[in-house]
Amino acid sequence: MFGSDDNREEDPKQYREGGYHPVNIGDTFHNRYTVIRKLGWGRYSTVWLCRDAHNKRFVALKIVRSETTATALIEIELLKCARDCNAESPYKGKVVQLLDNFEFVGINGKHICLVFELLGENLLKLIINSEYKGIPLTTIKVIMRQVLEGLDYLHKTCGIIHTDIKPENVCLDENFGFFSFLLKKFRSNMSVTIADLGNSCWENYHFSNCIQARPYRSPEVILEEKYDSRADIWSAACMAFELATGDLLFYPRNDCRYYSQDENHLARIVALLGDVPQRIAFSNGYAKTFFTSRGKLRRCPAVRSSGLVEKLTKYYEWKEKDAREFAGFLFADVGH
Repeated sequence: MFGSDDNREEDPKQYREGGYHPVNIGDTFHNRYTVIRKLGWGRYSTVWLCRDAHNKRFVALKIVRSETTATALIEIELLKCARDCNAESPYKGKVVQLLDNFEFVGINGKHICLVFELLGENLLKLIINSEYKGIPLTTIKVIMRQVLEGLDYLHKTCGIIHTDIKPENVCLDENFGFFSFLLKKFRSNMSVTIADLGNSCWENYHFSNCIQARPYRSPEVILEEKYDSRADIWSAACMAFELATGDLLFYPRNDCRYYSQDENHLARIVALLGDVPQRIAFSNGYAKTFFTSRGKLRRCPAVRSSGLVEKLTKYYEWKEKDAREFAGFLFADVGH
């Protein structure tokens, strides 16, 4: 859970004052959490598998870099809201649960620690295990239903926008183990959980105008318009396509001399889904630099126009019935 996207290790130079806390196997934190092994790391934290001496269970311990204390406190506030907002909601369990939080002083400063339920592998590992060929549609339906249930809980019950929905941030349940990946056995009853609220914000109070990893970024965010919970739904639709095909739905180039990455991204969206809605195209001054008064792109990078059904049937050799059904699901999600 909360692992890095690859096998690299964090920069050893960041084990300094204000940086990461050095952890050794066998260390005990808060007089109850004993470190067993490393689970992963991120830009602002390291994550460790621990044994909870009080409840006799395994947990994930996230130790935040000392200099990012303020950000960690916001994350805790959001996580507590997701945990306590509505204990009776059937969708509450689709969002990662904060079990405990505390702080301690180490050799590099004061660190915030967050304790989470232990989850299994993330969906990126599932995509990799499919050799980037996609997973069965029946499995995608099971996964996406639960992702949308979790987002419904965050949006409508908690008033939270996740802002970073992508395969790395959705995890399988702990019992869906590594051997299931190797054997490619996809259970129809698998359970998934939305993880990592580290970049989340309130529906009515945003911490940043630039959200979402580039391939999952919605048009309104690209155009620096005010965003809402629909941005998460856009990311979820992009993720569903990636699960189905092993490829990114949108992968804009950033190496072109003549067009910006934003222009390339918007051109790919228009080529696949049609014109951007006028409420977005005419939203602000920045948007008007991309679109004419008729809502057409002013400068259009050479991106081949292809509808989603055609893309699925021609390039991925899907049956037309499956392609139309899946395209209908994605279009309903993204509002086209």
